[in-house]
Amino acid sequence: MALVVQKYGGTSVGSIERIKNVARRVVETKNRGNQVVVVLSAMSGETDRLIALANEINSEHSRREHDVLVASGEQVSISLMAMAVESLGEKAISFLGSQVSIKTDNDHSRARIKAIDSRRIMEALASGFIVVVAGFQGVDDEGNITTLGRGGSDTSAVAVAAALQADVCEIYTDVDGVYTTDPNICNKARKLDKISYDEMLELSSLGAKVLQNRSVEFAQKYGIPIHVRSSFSDLEGTIVCKEDDNMEKAVVSGVAYNKNEAKVTIRGIPDHPGIAASIFSSIADEGIVVDMIIQNTSAEGLTDLTFTVPKLDYEHALSSLKRINDEIGAREINGDRDIAKVSIVGIGMRTHANVAGRMFAALSRENINIMMISTSEIKVSCVIAEKYTELAVRVLHQEFELAKETTDESKEV
Repeated sequence: MALVVQKYGGTSVGSIERIKNVARRVVETKNRGNQVVVVLSAMSGETDRLIALANEINSEHSRREHDVLVASGEQVSISLMAMAVESLGEKAISFLGSQVSIKTDNDHSRARIKAIDSRRIMEALASGFIVVVAGFQGVDDEGNITTLGRGGSDTSAVAVAAALQADVCEIYTDVDGVYTTDPNICNKARKLDKISYDEMLELSSLGAKVLQNRSVEFAQKYGIPIHVRSSFSDLEGTIVCKEDDNMEKAVVSGVAYNKNEAKVTIRGIPDHPGIAASIFSSIADEGIVVDMIIQNTSAEGLTDLTFTVPKLDYEHALSSLKRINDEIGAREINGDRDIAKVSIVGIGMRTHANVAGRMFAALSRENINIMMISTSEIKVSCVIAEKYTELAVRVLHQEFELAKETTDESKEV
């Protein structure tokens, strides 16, 4: 008997018919001799509807009350799912995050899970129940409802799987696995059978929307394999797991892109200690996360600094810098919203040379200018003009032959 945790997103439970379909799949899993825990998101569009209601009341509503409101979406979906399972003749019980004690910090709307008390779930499983748990939500030490942010149900599912020491965590979504790139952009994108935690973590953080990156961090920390599958078919999906020797045969495993970033440039700032600290402390005080950073070589005691921020935070970042300009003494502060980040990812980069050079050459052949570059052991990212995003993705997918299956005779570079 295996203990299986299954997570279904909002699209998968977006209507009564789809909830019934998921219930049938869950019951089939149990009938194969497994214990089953189901983690659900709110029905498709429900969270956005609730946020819109809150904004009609007060666009600057408190984050605590925000969490109380939006957490109600999952309460609806888990209760309906338990009813649907019961209608098929199986026992089911639903639990809110607070009822199974998914303990989080008190950072409302983006809380982080600290611990899960698995006893109540294990007791229900031992009594033959299919357990249905609300994703996306938890409770802080003072008993306040908290939520984990967009995509938080993925994290909930993997955290529950870790707490239960589950055999596998199946993430059901509207795609049938992890692809070498976005199939909507590149029709030659190929579904991967397996991908390492490190590669998936990079792809998630770089814009791939299949899994939330915190869920991958949890899975890697506790060694929980994730099976990404479609809730609309029975096809095998992609296993996210520890890397093996076969994975290293592919120089690059995927191409990711992100159009949700903007570039900020500060020109002519004094090149002396403390300036960078003043700049990024100001940005951090606004709760803005900085991604790529480039500082030019000093000339005549002055330097330029460029960095990227989420596009939604672009105006706040500019305003913050202009407020402290008397302190930093910049000649000019400006930026660019019309950028995108395109990245290649692969653990094979560790043992192959000139991967970055091939990337730059491929973009150059299409006259795509590179504004910024960032690298790590298994990824290379470039900032380019947003209008070239789709072309860049297709060019890089072709350059690294990602439409082909990796074999033992894979080309060395």
